[in-house]
Amino acid sequence: MARTTSPGGPATQGALDTASLHRRSVEGWLATLAAVPDDAWDDPTPCRGWSVRDLVNHVVGEDLWTVPLLSGSTIEEVGDRFDGDVLGAHPKTAGRAAGHEAIDASGALKSAGTVHLSYGEESADEYVRQLIADHLVHGWDLAAATGGDRTLDPVLVEAVSAWFDGRESLYRDGGAIGPRGFMTGDPRADLLARFGRDAAWSGAHAAFSDFIAAFGRGDVDAIMALMTDDCVFEATGPAPDGVRHVGASAVRKVWESLFTETGSPAFTEEESFVAGDRGVLRWRFDWVAPDGSPGHVRGVDVVRLQEGKVSEKLSYVKG
Repeated sequence: MARTTSPGGPATQGALDTASLHRRSVEGWLATLAAVPDDAWDDPTPCRGWSVRDLVNHVVGEDLWTVPLLSGSTIEEVGDRFDGDVLGAHPKTAGRAAGHEAIDASGALKSAGTVHLSYGEESADEYVRQLIADHLVHGWDLAAATGGDRTLDPVLVEAVSAWFDGRESLYRDGGAIGPRGFMTGDPRADLLARFGRDAAWSGAHAAFSDFIAAFGRGDVDAIMALMTDDCVFEATGPAPDGVRHVGASAVRKVWESLFTETGSPAFTEEESFVAGDRGVLRWRFDWVAPDGSPGHVRGVDVVRLQEGKVSEKLSYVKG
């Protein structure tokens, strides 16, 4: 996140405060990392498409970048040094070493300094504040994914929330975060919502995200692997009640027909959320007719989630 986000405005606190907040955020991240179970590295996370290892690799990569960037190196000078896997055979050891090196680098932060980021020059103070947000939010992601302590440090929540006030739209417009979630009035839950997270994230959220992604790819095998054997699909038409398909075999035939007989089929997610055992998805479906003309329809799915799979999918469309 820190090397690719859009530039923000001036920092509101001094360099010493920023360095102290950074230390606090990295130490919190490292405590969560130390508690990751040995069998959790392939588990899903609130970051769609990322496993626990992918998430940790991202943050450790950010920590590795911190040292040369705060020392004045450019993106070009660092090159591909930190591309790919930076965890090796011992992810926790790699993460701990990189985190402490990043803390040391930010401890020498000069308020007047600049860093060279992918979008241009930025104040070192602003760059480190991006890192603080990264460690706080991704630390929560890691805890949620691994059954860790999801508690967010209130000092960091206050600092990141104030900093993010002038940057949320930049992050969202740049694609760095998803749509804002539901605001509840709780500062910690609301900060997560502003970063596109749901404070109640669970395995059901992961299953629903995978299900949505499978539709986006048109991957029938993946879709069916995420549906129960006794699943139910209620189609959008014909009006007024649609057609009800019961059982995995019947539902598979619908998807196979949809993706093989429709010209250039493409599902796009517009919004989704999970509440209890229910998931709701707003979607757009595009296709190309035999005469080459494009078409689309927008609709909503209401699904029921059961033990990590979709057991019921009720579809509705506009018009």
